[in-house]
Amino acid sequence: MPTLDPGRSFGAEADRYDRARPSYPAAMLERVIDASPGPRVLDVGCGTGISARQFAASGCQVLGVEVDPRMADVARRRGLDVEVSAFEDWDPAGRRFDTVVAGQTWHWIDPVAGAAKAREALRPGGLIALFWNVFQPPPEILAAFSGPFAEIWKRPVLHTYSTMFSMATNGIHEAGGFADAEQWRFEWERPYTRAEWLDQLPTHGGYPTLSQAQQADLLSTSGAAIDALGGSFTMPYTTVVVAARRD
Repeated sequence: MPTLDPGRSFGAEADRYDRARPSYPAAMLERVIDASPGPRVLDVGCGTGISARQFAASGCQVLGVEVDPRMADVARRRGLDVEVSAFEDWDPAGRRFDTVVAGQTWHWIDPVAGAAKAREALRPGGLIALFWNVFQPPPEILAAFSGPFAEIWKRPVLHTYSTMFSMATNGIHEAGGFADAEQWRFEWERPYTRAEWLDQLPTHGGYPTLSQAQQADLLSTSGAAIDALGGSFTMPYTTVVVAARRD
C-alpha cells in the first residue's frame, strides 16, 4: 500500500496532474451511469476533477470531496463544486446521492470507514463505484525503459493493484448495508508523445521519493527510450471498477 501523504505527493503538482493524468474510458462512465438510479454523483477524492468533469459532461450533478485544498482549487477553476475534507470526516448534512464514485483515490481512504460514509450518503438502491486506471507496458515498451519505475512495471501490475481491489471489496462487505461487490473491467489504449509521457511521470506516487539526481536520470532515460521508439508510443490500460449497490 502507498505510504506517501497524497497531499504532499500530488497537491504540489496539481496543475500538472490535471493536464497529464489520463481520463477514464467512455464505456466505464456509461456503465456506471446506467447502473445509477439517478444523476446525483458524489466524487470522493475528486482531486482536480478529472473524472468529475466527465460525469458532469454526461449530464450528472456532481459534488466533489477533496482533502487537498490545492487540488480542490484546480477543480473549482474547472467549474466544479468541491468541499475540502477528508472523506471519513466529511458531513453529508442530510444530503443523499445516487452514486458515490472515487477515481484513483480509494486506497488513500480507510476502506471500512469510507464505505460506511458512502452508505450514509447514498439513497437506498444507490451505487458505490470505485475505479482505478492500471497500465501494463507491453514487452517492446518495457525493453526500451530503464530505472526504478521500469522494474515495477515488469511485474504484473494488475496483480499489484489487486490488493487495492480486495481491500475496497472487503471494506464494503465489512461496513455492511451493501449487496455483494462486483468487478468490472474495461480495456483501452492511450497514445503518448515524448512530451506527454515526461509531463505525467512526476505525478506518479513514487516520484517524490527519488532524489533530484534520480528524477533527472529517470526523465532523461525515459525521453531517450521514447526517441528510440520513434518519439511516441501507445500504452495499454485496464480500468477496474469495484461496484456495489446499497441495500
